[in-house]
Amino acid sequence: MPCGSSVGCVVRAGLSSAGRETGNGNSSRCIRRQHQKSLELALQAQVRALCYGCQLAGGALARPQASPSGLPRSLLAVSAQLSACRTVLRLFDDFAMLSYSCDYGLGPRDEDCLVRGLSVLCNLANQLYYPCEHIAWAADAGIVRAGSRKWWTLSTALWASSLLLGILRSLRVLFQLRRKLRQHKCASSPWSQKEVKAQVKAEVLSILTATADLCNAIHWLPPGFLWAGCFPPWLVGLLGTISSLIGIYQASGGGTSEAV
Repeated sequence: MPCGSSVGCVVRAGLSSAGRETGNGNSSRCIRRQHQKSLELALQAQVRALCYGCQLAGGALARPQASPSGLPRSLLAVSAQLSACRTVLRLFDDFAMLSYSCDYGLGPRDEDCLVRGLSVLCNLANQLYYPCEHIAWAADAGIVRAGSRKWWTLSTALWASSLLLGILRSLRVLFQLRRKLRQHKCASSPWSQKEVKAQVKAEVLSILTATADLCNAIHWLPPGFLWAGCFPPWLVGLLGTISSLIGIYQASGGGTSEAV
């Protein structure tokens, strides 16, 4: 069972909805809900980081070409249990993702058509990911009679597709922001330039996170496709830890324009 997930889309959904709430109302209720969502996102990212961190440490300490024992085995077992825990918790993410997808719809009309198209496809892949993973989990748990392997493969392929679409979307946004900076470098105010640079920073971090996760997603696909099945546990843990730490930074506001 893969240790990763499309947690990034849930983080983006939570941050986007929190931004809409504070933008549309000044009540303390909106502020409390934003704070609660931030705490939930931070907790998810911390559990994810711990999961991958244990896998990184366990894989690094294990002897090559030997079955893990002692401390490395314990660390890998903790990582596996945390991964199983996160899989169960994702049973409740469908409606949050559906709410985000419905809110976005076909995207704002003033947004770039390519960005809108990639975002819609990304949301669709994320939405389909959850039921596929749920079926795979239910099959492993003996709740439904079905082969879990094909459902795990399908959910991982959807996750990889979502990550690739997200990378392409961020690259397109970066291209637009770079052109915007060149065109308005002299005319725009220092604050607007600062805001654009903050957006560039956020997109670069998103690309780094998605690239690290995409490498792991391909690793978890059936052997024979690119580098599927070739990564040692420590490398999977390293890539996941990197993406998780960036996710914690983004969830704390470090990768958004509000942090500037």
